Amino acid sequence: MNASLDLTAPIRQVQGDCEARAREFQARSDRARRRMLADRGEPFLYANWDNTVFIHYEADPDLLQRCVPFPLDLFEGRALVSVVAFTLRGMRPRLGGKISELLFKPIATHHFFNVRAYVANRGERAIFFMSEWLSNRLSVALGPLTFGLPYRYGRIDYQNRGDDDEVRGQVVAKGGRFSYRAPLTGPLRPCEPGTLDEFLLERYTAFTAAGGRRQFFRVWHEPWAQTAIEIDVAQDELMAATGSWWPGAELVSANYSPGVNVWMGRPHLAHA
Repeated sequence: MNASLDLTAPIRQVQGDCEARAREFQARSDRARRRMLADRGEPFLYANWDNTVFIHYEADPDLLQRCVPFPLDLFEGRALVSVVAFTLRGMRPRLGGKISELLFKPIATHHFFNVRAYVANRGERAIFFMSEWLSNRLSVALGPLTFGLPYRYGRIDYQNRGDDDEVRGQVVAKGGRFSYRAPLTGPLRPCEPGTLDEFLLERYTAFTAAGGRRQFFRVWHEPWAQTAIEIDVAQDELMAATGSWWPGAELVSANYSPGVNVWMGRPHLAHA
């Protein structure tokens, strides 16, 4: 046996690669945090995005672009749309203490069902909210007025905590239903840099467009701790209400995360 052979070198290399990836993700998150804090008055809101299920579809780029007022951000030439099912919990203003927290209590916690495309505007990679269903009627009324968000009301039932090693959910709204189920098997970890998962999950800016008024707001959170899941979508007719991109769209992947703590910024005017 060669006495100089270092059998621990491959292990150290793997450890070094993991540490480098962790530093890269943390640096990206830190940049988003500094960018938000550079704007006076930010962050505007705090919240938790809990027990989050991401379901990803590939669409025809031309059809999707007709539904989105900002240039698409493509991954290796592919146009993607994500359905995101999560629970907003404990939303409250940064300022105002207990009084403002009490005022926000009626809209502080409820379910969300988002449909979002991936866009790039003036060099900034972001998401664009195509449609959103909420389980809180008051939030449905306030969202379009403040952030220009395309809120609609839906009856939403989530079992996304994974207590029985499974996540499942159902949304029932005008236009149809959407239901899913998936086992939880894999470990939680950050997305690999340069992968489709990273492209889809690690976004820190959101664009909206309502009544001809284009806006954006920024968010900050730690990198998502997530795992890939094998999703079974049993009902999806609700997606037809989100635009002409849907016919022919194909399910490509899904992810689960127990959630993140989030800073949410104020709405700003977006320039084309």
